[in-house]
Amino acid sequence: MIVETTINETLRKNQLSVTDSRKKILELFLQTQGALAHSDVEKQTGTLFDRVTIYRTLQTFVEKGIIHTIPTADNSVKYALCIDECTEGHHHDNHVHFVCDECNTTFCLTHVQIPSVKLPGGFTGKQTDVIISGICSRCGNQ
Repeated sequence: MIVETTINETLRKNQLSVTDSRKKILELFLQTQGALAHSDVEKQTGTLFDRVTIYRTLQTFVEKGIIHTIPTADNSVKYALCIDECTEGHHHDNHVHFVCDECNTTFCLTHVQIPSVKLPGGFTGKQTDVIISGICSRCGNQ
């Protein structure tokens, strides 16, 4: 019941209609520790929604600041919940991401800040991504 209340409040706060696809996809992110790729969402929702609906829902969530994107080594993208108070068009997820080489899970390391980089004159940074690969604590303890 708490998850459903959180889902409905999040969608309404972001001025989004409460649809089955939005509710189910947001629920997946709330119940997942790591990041999800489009294909992960597709697998976990089965035949409930088509690929385009999933893609549009993910894009809407990114635009509204509900989730953020994480680039992957194969030039695709994964998505994770925004922990900070991101707003429409302004993401504040300035943290490091960790990809486990064993379980292939991508984690947001929210307490590890990205170091500040001083750019030369005339350059304006838009986004900085720091991705560390290695063995996560779960796999390392096995």
